[in-house]
Amino acid sequence: MLSFVGLGLYDERSITLQGRDVVGNADAVFAEFYTSRLAGATVEALEALHDVDIEVRDRTGVEADPDPILRAAASGEAVFLTGGDPMVSTTHVDLRLRAADQGIETRVVHGTTAQTAASSLTGLQNYRFGKATTLPFPDSHGGDGVPGSVLETIATNRERDLHTLVYLDIDPTADRYMRGDTAAAMLRERAEVTLGVVIARAGSDDPTVRADSLAALAAADFGPPLHLLVLPGSLHALEAAALREFGDAPADLASGP
Repeated sequence: MLSFVGLGLYDERSITLQGRDVVGNADAVFAEFYTSRLAGATVEALEALHDVDIEVRDRTGVEADPDPILRAAASGEAVFLTGGDPMVSTTHVDLRLRAADQGIETRVVHGTTAQTAASSLTGLQNYRFGKATTLPFPDSHGGDGVPGSVLETIATNRERDLHTLVYLDIDPTADRYMRGDTAAAMLRERAEVTLGVVIARAGSDDPTVRADSLAALAAADFGPPLHLLVLPGSLHALEAAALREFGDAPADLASGP
């Protein structure tokens, strides 16, 4: 059996009780933290909580050389851990398909995701979110500034009057995480939006939500990572009230119909 277990959003406590049971009964535990990570936990803290040894795999060790994971699952109970929910990356779908091709049973134990947290913390209605996008560091995509695909996604969502969730780039190997102010600064001259919302440390005991113009967000400090950016479409009256109350949005930027 190969069980894909989501760790949730912030620290070692974010996993579900079902996930904790599955990890505790595993014969082998693997993890990856290149698609996401728990900003409030170390591998050592996870190992201590679950009383297991965790083998952390890099991208090559999951995509190009998954055999150690598959061998462990073929002969016993193996667990593959990720931040958030385990199936938010096609890499993990590919690994599950490889296991199925070898006759290995699989299951998914879900975790809280950034998508759901963005809606919950801001008060923006989840069914009004369009396609999400990821804003990369300028030096990580072979170009300068904001990729056209990011701007196209934002523009398409605005045409459909939908909110856009912008995931911010991470580079755990260099301990580098894009911050909300950086993202706002990159987009303020390129994206035709008047209001943005930065979410910091979702899933922690003290998350930050701040709604304002991109210019104001670009000048703010949101503390330690991880950060998200939401670019809302038009606001329902309840959405506008939530952003004013929970995100300190200026009334002239967050007003409903």
